[in-house]
Order: sequence, then C-alpha cells, then structure tokens
Amino acid sequence: MMKMNILCNEKSTVRDALDKINENAKGVVFIVDDNQELKGVVTDGDVRRGLLRGVTVDASVGEIVSRECVYARSSDEPEKVFKRFSEKVKVIPIVNDNMQVIDYSEYNSQVKLAIAQPQLNGKELDYLLDAFLSTWISSTGKYVTQFEKEFSDYCGTKYGVATSNGTTALHLALVVLGIGEGDEVIIPDITFAATINSVLYTGATPVIVDIEADSWCIDPDEIEKAITEKTKAIIPVHIYGQPCDMGRIMEIAKRHNLYVVEDCAEAHGAMYAGKKVGSFGDIGCFSFFGNKVITTGEGGMCITDNQELDQKMRIYRDHGMSRERKYYHEVVGFNYRMTNLQAAIGVAQLENIEKTLEWREELENSYRDKLNAVAEINLQRNDLPNRKKITWLVTAYVSDEEKRDACMKAMVDANIDARPFFVPLSEMEIYKNYVFSNKVSKDISGRGFNLPTSYVVGKEQIDKVIAAIKTVIA
Repeated sequence: MMKMNILCNEKSTVRDALDKINENAKGVVFIVDDNQELKGVVTDGDVRRGLLRGVTVDASVGEIVSRECVYARSSDEPEKVFKRFSEKVKVIPIVNDNMQVIDYSEYNSQVKLAIAQPQLNGKELDYLLDAFLSTWISSTGKYVTQFEKEFSDYCGTKYGVATSNGTTALHLALVVLGIGEGDEVIIPDITFAATINSVLYTGATPVIVDIEADSWCIDPDEIEKAITEKTKAIIPVHIYGQPCDMGRIMEIAKRHNLYVVEDCAEAHGAMYAGKKVGSFGDIGCFSFFGNKVITTGEGGMCITDNQELDQKMRIYRDHGMSRERKYYHEVVGFNYRMTNLQAAIGVAQLENIEKTLEWREELENSYRDKLNAVAEINLQRNDLPNRKKITWLVTAYVSDEEKRDACMKAMVDANIDARPFFVPLSEMEIYKNYVFSNKVSKDISGRGFNLPTSYVVGKEQIDKVIAAIKTVIA
C-alpha cells in the first residue's frame, strides 16, 4: 500500500509539506485535493527556493507547488514510465483515469543498468493464465502447436519443432541428420559453447575455423579449407544478429554434399538476400532464453522444410516414442519438450516481434549516432551486402584488449553492466584440440564488448554509457 506521507493536501502549509518530506525521505510530496486528485508536486528544492524568496513555512503550500509535474498513468507500459525519470526526477506519481494518485514509482540509481532484460508488455500474462487455467501446463497444449506453426511461418519454413532450449535444438538437429562418431562438423571459433557442445554430445568431432573480419561470422574460405572426407555438416552461427554469408555456405555445402544446421540463437528475424535466417539450411535452430529477441524463459525451436526431418525430430524430442503406438519406443530419444506455459509466453512475444526489432534497431542507431564522435570505438557492421542484421546485443569494439578492458571497468564503476565479446573456443583448454584456424577470431574477441540493450535504455542511459567510455577514450 502507498505510504500516505508522500501525499500532502493542497490546503496544507509549507511546514506540513516539509514535515512529510522529512518523514518519507524521498525529497518530494505529491500535492492532492480532498479526492486525492493530483495538483502538482513539491520537492525539498521547491521549499528551499520558496524560503529564499520570502515564503514563510506557515504559508499555503500552493505558494511553492510545481503545477507542471512529471507523472505516469497506471495503464502506461513499464518502459514508458522508466523513460520519465531523469537526473532531477527520481520519484513519479502514478495516477488513474481520474488523475487520482494511486501509487508511485521510484528510480533507484544503485540498480545496475543491465545488458539485457525481457520485454513482457504484450499478452504474455493473459496467455499464461489461459494455459494455467486450462490445466494443460506440461508439454501438451494448444500454445505449443500454435507457437510452432506461427514461428515457422514467420521464418518462412513449413515446420517448427519446439524444444526445451537452444542447445537441445542444436543437438536434436544433429541427431536426426545422423551425425555421430567418426563425423566432422565445421563450426566458427566465435560462438557460445552450446554450438560446439551439441556436436560433442553426438560423439562427432568439431572442427573450429576462423571468422570474417568484417562480419565476425564463420569464414566460407576457411570452411572450404577445413573440409575432409569425414566432414558431414557445417553449423554457421549468425553471431550477434549478423547473418552469415549463406549464399557461399550453401554453395559449398551442395558441392561437398554436406548438411547445414543454422545456429540462429541470436538472430531472430535477420535476413540474407531477402530471406530469413534459419530457412537456408536443412534445419535452423533458435533459442528463446531470457536475453533473446523473443523469449519463453528457457526454450528453443528447430525449423525445417523437410517433412521427414520434422517427423523424426518430434519422435526423438519425445523420448523416441512411436507416434502411432503409445509407450512403444522406436529409438533412444530425449525429453527435449517445451511446456504449454512457455509456449504461451512465446506466442505473445511473437505477436510483437517486429515492434521489438524496430526499437532494438533504433536503440543501436542512437548509440551509433552518439559514438560517431568517438574516434577509437566502432559498432558491429550493419552495411554488408545482402545482409540485414538485427540488433541482439549492441556490440562495440576498440583498438586493443587493454582499452576494451578499461572501457568495461569504467562502465562497471558507473553501475553499468558490461560484457566482453565471446571468448574464442580455441582459447579454452577443453576445445583446443579441435582448432583448424583462429587468427582473426583471437584479434576480434579481445577488442569487443556489449553495451546495455533493453527497453529501459533511453537517451539518458546512453549518455551515461558513453560518458563512462569517454573516461577511457577521448
């Protein structure tokens, strides 16, 4: 319940307002009438300025009230409320449709500005409650089917198979393609560990190759060099939302009779030559982890145009159980299923994906505009031919690792979350035996870091990030 010591009646005196400001320790009171309708605010600064110009403490609080005040409505989306805060405004009254104060929102400057956080301002709660009340809360329910259909349609493929997470999606894809012991799978050096781990789960041998300097994606020239008679598949990773050169990769795969499993965990909606990523290879794999473009908390998806692969993935995903005969298992399968509750959130998230991608792009462009004046820092390329990247995490890079680390420290000191670029797989002891080439990846990784990329980041937050960076780079 809202503390009444943050409300002050318009008939009160300056002394009354000052007493309440002292009591609530927030530096402000909201001035209301007898019906609690908002009439303005009074801050400790307003009191001080009033006293300096001769207003007495026994005068009406109306003598010092700020009538033009910042407030939010109870129906406003969280990010809209957040963006009303500023260096001067830290506590905002929340009003109903009748302008009555019903609550307040307070900005805590000690809360770290996060790298990413989910945007849940659509129908997520409505669909989640619907799924909950239906009692279909496990891996069967209308939302699982709906999410699979609508997400595969969005990506431009015929089939979608929802999974428990992005890693299980990758593993499932490799298993149904028959990848196993004695096979080699080519992967990029710059990626999250799930990519290489999914290969190792099958018993196959990963082959780590270098990346392109401009896109940071797997280098088709290095793929070609690494192919042997044991090579069975390629996993191109659309890193940080940047599409790989799928034209060349698919040409190489066709020429050498190789499978292609696209790792699209960070690239929902990205496009190559006008076609969405995930729709080029035999199977495209997505993650819906909490920091992804759209999320189900945990969750993943395999998409394909191949009906046989679709059916095989459904069997392996569900313990290897026959689809015709209950509790009869045809293969050694897995429990890689998504719940109806998760899928309900996914359906709501997908409804707003274009809006989400739009604000993410606008956010990156705002960073880009501000950083143009900072000579030594650049953002991920967004002008490569045939590639329409999306913004997953805004990613910057500087001249060397020492400056990168100094920039990140300056951000952390300013209470801003900072993340380094992915560590190359080739740098980790457990993966070193699988390296084919890694010259570019080692250079790029040491210079890159991520900037806060979420709906709460506005002009003031961007300025704060850049101010921190400028303490290192003039």
